[in-house]
Amino acid sequence: MIQERNKGVPEQTPARFDAIVVGSGISGGWSAKELCEKGLKVLLLERGRMIEHVKDYPTAMMAPWEFPHRNQVMPEDLLKKYPVQNRTGFAITEATHHHFVNDLENPYVEEKPFDWIRGYQVGGRSLMWGRYSFRFSDLDFEANAREGIATDWPIRYKDLAPWYDYVETFAGIAGDRDGLPHLPDGQFQPALPDNCLEAHFRKTVNARFPDRKVISARAAHLTAPTKEQTALGRASCQFRNLCMRGCPYGAYFSTQSATLPAARRTRNLTVRPHSIVNSIIYDEKTGKAAGVRVIDETTGQWHEFYAKIIFLNASALGSTFILLNSGSARFPNGMDDSGQLGHNLMDHHFHVGARADYLHDLDKYYYGRHPAGLYIPRFRNLGTDRQPFKRGYGFEVYTSRSNWEHSLDEEGFGPEFKEMAGSFGGWNITLDAFGECLPYFDNRVYLTDEVKDKWGQPVLKMDVHYRENETLMRKDAQEQAVRMLEAAGCSHIEGFDSQAHPGLSIHEMGTARMGSDPKTSVFNRYNQHHAVKNVFCTDGACMTSSPCQNPSLTYMALSARAADYAVRELKKGNL
Repeated sequence: MIQERNKGVPEQTPARFDAIVVGSGISGGWSAKELCEKGLKVLLLERGRMIEHVKDYPTAMMAPWEFPHRNQVMPEDLLKKYPVQNRTGFAITEATHHHFVNDLENPYVEEKPFDWIRGYQVGGRSLMWGRYSFRFSDLDFEANAREGIATDWPIRYKDLAPWYDYVETFAGIAGDRDGLPHLPDGQFQPALPDNCLEAHFRKTVNARFPDRKVISARAAHLTAPTKEQTALGRASCQFRNLCMRGCPYGAYFSTQSATLPAARRTRNLTVRPHSIVNSIIYDEKTGKAAGVRVIDETTGQWHEFYAKIIFLNASALGSTFILLNSGSARFPNGMDDSGQLGHNLMDHHFHVGARADYLHDLDKYYYGRHPAGLYIPRFRNLGTDRQPFKRGYGFEVYTSRSNWEHSLDEEGFGPEFKEMAGSFGGWNITLDAFGECLPYFDNRVYLTDEVKDKWGQPVLKMDVHYRENETLMRKDAQEQAVRMLEAAGCSHIEGFDSQAHPGLSIHEMGTARMGSDPKTSVFNRYNQHHAVKNVFCTDGACMTSSPCQNPSLTYMALSARAADYAVRELKKGNL
């Protein structure tokens, strides 16, 4: 039986639906929820395995000593499956590796180094995302037009503001109302608390640097759940900071904890895991998409599913792969007329800043391990400030105090050594900048047959690198991080620049951008394909620029807005 052989796949999935959503991560979960709640019968296709909330988080409640290697070492036979994920120093551990792709089965080609971090399962990367959730402002939406770069965004903040309100209220975002025009306030639950070093750093920098403001990170964690959230089975954050294992409390926003149960309660949702979408079926007679071609991940069988509208939410590069691979007589080079498909790939450049020790307040500690710290919003190229680079960067601020680990390299024995080993170590603080990357036409991805994946498909080839603007920005970010740590009275200050490759920030954007002109963009102001009106894309592929804020909240808002528009157009008979 298919159900037994292929866990989670409906035994006889109907061929026709009102809507198909491709991808079940942050944006796909939202698209499915909104379309279901508006009465459409929705097929949610996920190329990876089924993960059910709580029961399929096998390591969520495990203590270190319950892992074969104490969660400190990955066995060689496992490491061989993750050559890309592992080379980045990313958190691929005994506790989390099952949420990341097998690189050997999912290859790609690098013209230049590109670290592609992926999670192929129901929920996608919503299970292990960083959860920082910031709005964009008109400073961001107007930047391309103001500077004459690439193409203009087809929307402004006023178009998205009510949708930001809507998704924040449902998702649950902890934060403060800080009154910054370039980082608009939202619908927040109480912010996560400061520890003593965070409080000191915030107070000092805010007093010494009038051009910047240290704020609480706005994070998708419940601190005061609403009735709607508790009705979905969600609860307050427990300050375990084991989020990448999956949260059985539903405390952080994920597809599993929030959008999927909301979609399921409508009884309009069919979820089909192990379903690799190969391409969109284009109907030459109607000029619309008829459906999608799917490869069963486990059996290799091909299927076709049909719908009135299709939402692409397979991630920026996943959705672009599908569009590039959707060749037809009308679209011989992929589903695009603009020549922009696959181009303008952006990712935040990061791992640049400074770290230091703080030798005071050694009589203080903090409760739990809260999963987000402080944030320093962009302060460059605002108002009269003019830098030798365009746009700007923000800092994520991490603080901690070492526990018994500080004694690992010490020699000794007896009561005094035991007392020292059982005491806390010193405080440390890191400022890590996330900077905007400009949209360069020749930062691109394209299909190649140099390598085939496990299912015989072509793969993406990455040709992406950072330029002078990003280099100048990184130099300034390191210098400013050092200045702020000095002002805060820190010791052993060390600036760093790891020269991280594109992809590592896991904020891939662009490659099928929004715009007003079909000659220079793939999707319009409602995330609707310019030429194929019943195809929508609301993941990172649609981004026209890459503001330095974490982009996931914007994907959520765009998804809800596009779904609302699509259903209205469907009811009018326009799709």
